[in-house]
Amino acid sequence: MNLIESIPGPIELEGETGVWRIAASSETPEAGVELIHLQFSAPEAAPPPRVTLKWSVPQLDMQSRWHPACGFDRNIPPDWSEPVSSSLASSLPLMQFLNLKGENRLLIAVSDALRQVDILAGVDERTNEIAFEVGLFSVPEAPLASIEVILRFDTRKVFYADAIRSAMAWYASFPEYAPAPVPEAAFDPIYSTWYSYHRELSAPELEAECALAARAGLKGIIVDDGWQTEDADRKWGYAFTGDWEAAKKRFPDMRAHVEKIHELGMKYILWFGVSTVGELSKNYGRFKNKLLWSRTSRRVGFLDPRFPEVREFLISIYEKALKEWDIDGFKLDFIDNFRFVGEDPAVEENYAGRDIRSLPEAVDKLLSDVMARLRAVKPEILIEFRQRYIGPAIRKYGNMFRSADCPADALTNRIHTIDLRLTSGNTAVHSDMLEWNVNDTAENAALQFLNILFSVPQISVRFAELPESHGRMLRFWLDFWTQHRDLLLHGELKPYHPELDYPLVVAENAWEKIVAVYHAGQIAKIECAPGKTCFVVNAAGSAGVILDIAATPLSTAYFDTTGAPVPGPAVGAGLARVPVPASGLLELRF
Repeated sequence: MNLIESIPGPIELEGETGVWRIAASSETPEAGVELIHLQFSAPEAAPPPRVTLKWSVPQLDMQSRWHPACGFDRNIPPDWSEPVSSSLASSLPLMQFLNLKGENRLLIAVSDALRQVDILAGVDERTNEIAFEVGLFSVPEAPLASIEVILRFDTRKVFYADAIRSAMAWYASFPEYAPAPVPEAAFDPIYSTWYSYHRELSAPELEAECALAARAGLKGIIVDDGWQTEDADRKWGYAFTGDWEAAKKRFPDMRAHVEKIHELGMKYILWFGVSTVGELSKNYGRFKNKLLWSRTSRRVGFLDPRFPEVREFLISIYEKALKEWDIDGFKLDFIDNFRFVGEDPAVEENYAGRDIRSLPEAVDKLLSDVMARLRAVKPEILIEFRQRYIGPAIRKYGNMFRSADCPADALTNRIHTIDLRLTSGNTAVHSDMLEWNVNDTAENAALQFLNILFSVPQISVRFAELPESHGRMLRFWLDFWTQHRDLLLHGELKPYHPELDYPLVVAENAWEKIVAVYHAGQIAKIECAPGKTCFVVNAAGSAGVILDIAATPLSTAYFDTTGAPVPGPAVGAGLARVPVPASGLLELRF
């Protein structure tokens, strides 16, 4: 079935539409951008049809592919590869093809960021075309009478990151995806307990740790999993989730403990596994028949938010914690377990007891109500979500997006945080928690920090156990980050060569520029107007960076990774290898 002509070519539809009628129309809001409106309607409510939209484009000047969950896989696959799926709790339906100059060649975005969307795009080896397939309603959905899906095509020859940011602004323009307010505290560097303590937590230990962290410049703490149980076994730990009461041996007086952290000038954020209710919790008997699925090997079930009592239970838990303990925010985890494993249990029960039939709509309702109720108590509440639940819908409920877990993996942390910066708008992007081996050199340890320079640092090392050189290194880079926070987080961000995992990242505003070099062979062009300062960060793992400087700077200053000034030559205009220390800094004033 040929639906409509579009910029990429004719869009065809495959699938059994049944009672559904599909009308297509197009509009061009600006040159090179096209919106294809697909209106699905039925005479009465019915499950939406599983359909696939297909088209092809010639593979002309396309050498790489980008999407929000691509990680290290930025190649263009064959057309028989697996599709990339997105949903409310997993990534977002956007895919881009670009060339080696970093220019957008074709970006597609799909308006439905709630339901699962499957995008397959790869080379047809017979024709050297990129064959696209967009699968809609591939997961069973509750009956509807009508729904609109919009495809957005962007063929403008612009910097790839600008095309992505334009698509994200388009998503944010939908009332149903209006982003949550972002308090200034969401951009503060913060301590996290996960890697440094795991479930071995106690109030006295954290109070001592926070005293050291506050002196280093951290402004808050995320107390992760472990506060709610005295069991430290990683296998069975989730079996105790669901009651969300402070473990008395670890936190005998949670309110007093939070007050001590506040006295240090730090915010307090607490972890909750939103979807989980463990078999060893007191609440399991109450909710064991209101689950989406269970992981028997971990003795834990995952709640069905289509039940109004499930939603109210969860919201009340968070309200109670906020009011009784005076915490400042929540790390809401395991949103991605609101899903089906096998058949939807509601179908056999004819949706009994559920006031919402659609699971994505129920999750949306739960999280929207969570945000509304918590903001009514504390308007500047902090809510953290982690990759991959970072899409347009999730931005309605969260104001802090953290990189997916990548312990001590500096390269992955860089890729995750830069990818998140491109899709998160004004939502605060946080690094995965930083940790490193204390027996390593300060220069190598610093790479953990330097690779997340353009995001909000989360630190998860025990300060008292750091070697003296590591402590000086961390304080220096935290001070540098804090002094230049506005530039690093809100300046014009240009991450170059995504196909090479961002070997060069630049942030710039009217008076400063920061250039981070992540590969020893990368040439960094330095162009700065008179009166501007440029900082070159050497994160390439060895001494020396290659600079191509447009004009001779007025002054040159070198610093090692602890912030100590070191001697170095003045530099002039032109191409040269400059001896910036490993994990060190070069300051150029023009």
